[in-house]
Amino acid sequence: MYIIAIAWLYVTVLMAATEKTIVAGVFTFIFYGLLPCAILLWVLGVKHRRFKQATKPNNEPLLEDAVGEPDSTNAKANE
Repeated sequence: MYIIAIAWLYVTVLMAATEKTIVAGVFTFIFYGLLPCAILLWVLGVKHRRFKQATKPNNEPLLEDAVGEPDSTNAKANE
């Protein structure tokens, strides 16, 4: 999936390099390259994100629960 996106961005960089002005090149790269690639990767990544969400256990502890309360009572002694 990523090789297609990289190849398409390469093509659009070459297209943008042949434009007459820098502004036209930037717009060509954004509207023909970055925007379609971002949409494509987002749409194709939905299935992967749903799969990861479905396989994640629901009883996974939060980071705060695993670490516990911060020990701020003895902060002066450590300085």
